[in-house]
Amino acid sequence: MTVKCVVWDLDDTLWDGVLLEDGEVRPREAVLEAIRTLDERGILHSVASRNDHDTAMAKLAELGLADYFLHPQIGWGSKSEAVAEIARRLNIGIDTLAFVDDQPFERDEVAFAHPQVLCVDAAEAASITELPRMNPRFVTADSRARRGLYRADEQRKQAEEGHRGTSEEFLAKLAMRFTIAPAQEEDLQRAEELTVRTNQLNATGYTYSYEELDAFRTSPDHDLLVAELEDVYGGYGTIGLALVERGAGVWTVKLLLMSCRVMARGVGAVLLNHLIRKASSAGVRLRAEFVPTDRNRTMYITYKFSGFREPERAEQLDRPDGVSVLENDFSRVQDDPPYMTVLAKD
Repeated sequence: MTVKCVVWDLDDTLWDGVLLEDGEVRPREAVLEAIRTLDERGILHSVASRNDHDTAMAKLAELGLADYFLHPQIGWGSKSEAVAEIARRLNIGIDTLAFVDDQPFERDEVAFAHPQVLCVDAAEAASITELPRMNPRFVTADSRARRGLYRADEQRKQAEEGHRGTSEEFLAKLAMRFTIAPAQEEDLQRAEELTVRTNQLNATGYTYSYEELDAFRTSPDHDLLVAELEDVYGGYGTIGLALVERGAGVWTVKLLLMSCRVMARGVGAVLLNHLIRKASSAGVRLRAEFVPTDRNRTMYITYKFSGFREPERAEQLDRPDGVSVLENDFSRVQDDPPYMTVLAKD
């Protein structure tokens, strides 16, 4: 699994020396180069450091590095708690984090609490970019912009926390535009990246290669759709993907996934509504495959709220490979949220 965020210690890791003993500590150039390289690949960075918060943040700002680190955890608590908090704030699985520290005790403490986290000795930090989990197959425009996208998300959250009024009123202020369109060849690298990176909000857990997605894109029996979202704070990038297999009398949603960053906006239901309306207009039944995991229950709830149910007919739709098949009877097709403009392109 590709690492999504590297969490760095500071003293004797990011820089040489201990900040509270030497205010003139200098960063390690090889480490800075690794951070820049991974940032270009779309891998995020954060900090877990035992330090005085204000002093450490001032030093990072002085060095021109503060913007690289999302949700830094600087204080006197345990590193394992800091790592868990970073995963929570970024809304990513803790198994997609790496942790770099010069102290064996700190690495062992994190590894014991979170065995899924990749722990790296600071002495090996310069070569961290060579690890397979640090090398996504494709580096897309969305990858290179990922840190900025997360920074924009922070601005949205701060604005929401300061908003006085209902949630719907705040969402209306965002002026969201949700675009659904058939995938083009230039979308395929990002589409593959989404299937590989997104495991919390993937209804089936299926992953597809660039070549497989290209075959679906050109197949007369499939629809491969990508979704993008933008608002007053800028674009979220390509944040959704759907694959529909079109049979003579039945269409089946083979894949539905959404970026973790946008699920709270209700866009999963909006994409499903689009598929429901298309199938209803075509006069075919609409089914959806779903593979339950310990992470994707939100997607199951989205299907349920969109009117998908286990069929009551005698025909057995559950498959022996663990894939459940849900069906929508078109008894209620929801309107799109009033706070969002939805554009569907053919």
